[in-house]
Amino acid sequence: MNEILVQEVSKELKLPSAKVKVVLELLSDGATIPFIARYRKEMTGGMDEEQIFQINQLFEYANNLHKRKEDVIRLIAEKEMLTPELEKEILAATKLVEVEDLYRPFKEKKKTKATEAIAKGLEPLANFLLSFPNKDILEEASKYLNDDVKTIEEAIEGAKYIVAESVSDDANIRKYLRDYLFKHGLIITTVKKNGKELDLKNVYEIYYDYSQPISRIKPHQILAINRAEAEKVITVKLDGTKDAMENYIIKEVIKKSSSADEYLKDAIKDALKRLIFPSIEREIRSELSEKGEDQAIEVFADNLSKLLLQPPLKGKVILGIDPAFRTGCKWTVVDPTGQVLEKGVMYPHEQSKDGKPDPKKVFESELQIKVLYKKYKFELIAIGNGTASRETEKFIVHVIKEQNLNAKYVIVNEAGASVYSASEVAREEFPNFSVEERSAASIARRLQDPLSELVKIDPKSIGVGQYQHDVAPKKLDNTLNFVVTNVVNQVGVNANTASKSLLTYVSGLSKTVAENFVTYRNEVGGFKSREDILKVPKLGPKAYEQAVGFLRIPESDEILDQTSIHPESYELAKEVMKKLSINPEDIGKPSVRLWTDNVNLDQTAKELNTDKYTLELILDAFVQPMRDPRDDYEQPILKSDVLSIEDLQIGMELEGTVRNVTDFGAFVDIGLKNDGLVHISKLSNKFVKHPKDVVSVGEIVTVWVLNIDKDKSKVGLTMINTLN
Repeated sequence: MNEILVQEVSKELKLPSAKVKVVLELLSDGATIPFIARYRKEMTGGMDEEQIFQINQLFEYANNLHKRKEDVIRLIAEKEMLTPELEKEILAATKLVEVEDLYRPFKEKKKTKATEAIAKGLEPLANFLLSFPNKDILEEASKYLNDDVKTIEEAIEGAKYIVAESVSDDANIRKYLRDYLFKHGLIITTVKKNGKELDLKNVYEIYYDYSQPISRIKPHQILAINRAEAEKVITVKLDGTKDAMENYIIKEVIKKSSSADEYLKDAIKDALKRLIFPSIEREIRSELSEKGEDQAIEVFADNLSKLLLQPPLKGKVILGIDPAFRTGCKWTVVDPTGQVLEKGVMYPHEQSKDGKPDPKKVFESELQIKVLYKKYKFELIAIGNGTASRETEKFIVHVIKEQNLNAKYVIVNEAGASVYSASEVAREEFPNFSVEERSAASIARRLQDPLSELVKIDPKSIGVGQYQHDVAPKKLDNTLNFVVTNVVNQVGVNANTASKSLLTYVSGLSKTVAENFVTYRNEVGGFKSREDILKVPKLGPKAYEQAVGFLRIPESDEILDQTSIHPESYELAKEVMKKLSINPEDIGKPSVRLWTDNVNLDQTAKELNTDKYTLELILDAFVQPMRDPRDDYEQPILKSDVLSIEDLQIGMELEGTVRNVTDFGAFVDIGLKNDGLVHISKLSNKFVKHPKDVVSVGEIVTVWVLNIDKDKSKVGLTMINTLN
């Protein structure tokens, strides 16, 4: 383990280096982040998943930077040009761009104006200019005329190219100018000649003529600008400080006045315009884009986590509907375990010749709902929020009232449902279903158990982010997979009912082992204990150690198999039970708190020769053996009536569900076709750094109507009650 890198990570995250080293050693030994966070707290000092993930990410970056430094030092040393001072500078660099700046003068260059001039023998003339002579420059230049250099002007021009490249290669100059441009420059965008024709919906209108200090531009604005540029709507440039930058270079390069001043200033101007500025412009835009990506990924990850942690509506029979106009609304009825009881299609929106819904089809659809309700007594109706969603909502409200059904409905976010429906996973689950029928089943199950259903979908396809398709795929995948893995293991998994998709995210289980897990479970009819899991083919001792604590066996005779207590701590758990006079049948009962609440953690841990973290986990499991963190979140709003934009009035108070959180605000479902926007400035009376600090996806919020645009079907909302 490289101690220097450990120290760097420790300093960056402000964590004890000894603990950082422990985490890295555990990870290199094959331990997973969820396992370390839950079962090795005594070694890490109680670090959570996010801290461990950050340690891993930063160490990986530091390691890659360290390797690049070693490569650069080796390459320069091979040219016999490495000095102790240069090596020290390279080793002290904290960013990859700084290392590349230092390596630039020694890089094998492609054919440039400077290399051509050097080939013509003009390097000594360039060095002469840089010696700040008080001699006749034209006379000196005449000494370099040959078959390749015909005139004095050509000789001086070549020498200036060499000086320009030398100035451009100066790492200190580049670093200063990059920082200066970032602090004092502007980012300017202008609509292209035919840009408006390409932006039919005026999505990028704000950037048609736009200027903003580089240091103040927001991450989501950068991604919007990048997208508009990629779609050839606008041009983008950095500007505003070239004179100051040129004066800085002159001051750094020209140490004293000489007869070469005019030529050196020409070379400096050329270096800045042709070599330095375009390069640092690319670097700054790349850095801005990276910050934009990081922010977009962070927002997406936070939203995804909250979405996956939406509470399940367990034990409910649900009618799921995938709305559509012409092709009809596909529906499925699922039982409390998610099994499809029946499927079909109805046509409540099919039009007659007058352009209105066909009364006959509406009646037939209503009759279908009535028959299904009588047959299955479903309590909830899940309606996908895609095409024809609000029209289907109106129809369902009508049926509930007309037929006096004791049922409520919920609009379910179906983002990614079409991706799932066409996937191999969906085909395996429902081989005889159409794509739309699979979607209807998925919509019903999303309401029943969001986590179990959403893990079947590529996280990128779950639409709770901003510009997620504009960021680096690998970085996005790594973060989102971490989020899903984290949530799955926080919640825990029923080993006898979990799908292959869900098991894939369990700590220590690979895709192959998850497949073997399901196959073996089906063959033996389910697991009777955690020990039985060891019989799964290709699940070795290490994978078992990492996974077993997150796998629950509700049917096991061993009560501890139903908890989050790891088998490695069973002996200790039984000692605790004996010490507190807790019987197995007491676990999970309210009376257990009478014993656990009065335990002195430090003293008892010392008496039992254990640590307080493990003891605390055991005691928590005694109180809530099947605890689900999703129980702490608000249940979705169950509705029985519909709202239209015509019903709204300025100042009206409404209750809604947060569907998405972005850098600039939160989108709230208040029952209309389009979600209303609460701008960041309307989230609170206090200063809000980022909307995610105030609201989260799935949260039920009270809002007031701020403005209504019926033409664009847009509603502005506020969470600040101005009436009180």
